[in-house]
Amino acid sequence: MIVDYALYQNGLRFKEPSNLGELISKAKSEGGFVWLGLAEPTEAEFNKVIGDFGFHPLAIEDAVMAHQRPKYEEFPDVQVLVLKTVFYEDRGSQITTGEIFIFIGEHFVVVVRHGNGAPLVNTRHTLESNPEQLAKGPYAVVHAILDHVIDCYIDISMELETDVNQAEAKVFSDSRVSASEEIYLLKREVIEFRHAIDPLLAPLQQVASIGARHIPSELTPFFRDTLDHLSRASDAASGLDSLLQSALQAEIAQVQLQQNEDMRKITAYVALASVPTMVAGIYGMNFDTMPELRWRFGYPIVLSGLAIVTVFLYRKFKKSGWL
Repeated sequence: MIVDYALYQNGLRFKEPSNLGELISKAKSEGGFVWLGLAEPTEAEFNKVIGDFGFHPLAIEDAVMAHQRPKYEEFPDVQVLVLKTVFYEDRGSQITTGEIFIFIGEHFVVVVRHGNGAPLVNTRHTLESNPEQLAKGPYAVVHAILDHVIDCYIDISMELETDVNQAEAKVFSDSRVSASEEIYLLKREVIEFRHAIDPLLAPLQQVASIGARHIPSELTPFFRDTLDHLSRASDAASGLDSLLQSALQAEIAQVQLQQNEDMRKITAYVALASVPTMVAGIYGMNFDTMPELRWRFGYPIVLSGLAIVTVFLYRKFKKSGWL
């Protein structure tokens, strides 16, 4: 469905009501550009709306079907930028991604949105309050959208960092509750996050390069600043991924260490029980000719010997840390 559309001339919104086709014709004849916003359009809705733009069929198919990697493509008379939006649900530590398709021409910019994350409700209003920036053309809109989406990336990376630090603290706490499942789920969300932001680096480098086609030279510094923010978010996500991998390895090492400690304790208790068991087994064979069998001091001496040996073994195991 159509969210909003308007004609902008010299950075100001054209106030007179008119249909989309008339606004496009006015932009071509008098200058300016039309900014059209669509939210999850069906194929029929999209074809009906963009009939006046003449988009490439492949670009139309991508915009309707979605599920594309971030990219920047150039077609005759139109360029297409695809980027992922990201939403982080803190309660479930779950990453949800959406997509934004931006079609840029000399006299128009069409924004097609799928899914949640990085809402663009205020982006148009913010840019309309800055006519000087908006007067730089359709790519000023592209920059505003990119800047907003990438700022959301940075915010989400900070939220992920908080959750990763909490999981890391659990690994090195005295609690014996395993954090491996939590670490695995967080790692999966970080990977999903990286799939959204890392592929955008190459397209944005292409747009931000000096002398890039179709990009006004006065907007290049803005795109380079946005690229720097994206690089920071990408580096943060990569660091979180490495930290989770290290935490998972530390968790496995902690489990193995705990298992070794448990085995040492079991071995020590078995050793403590083995001497009385062995002596009791020997004296339980009921032979008449066994030494000391009918000696009046045999029973207390055997019990005393067993107690001495057991105490000795217990002290040795305790001193060595096995108990």
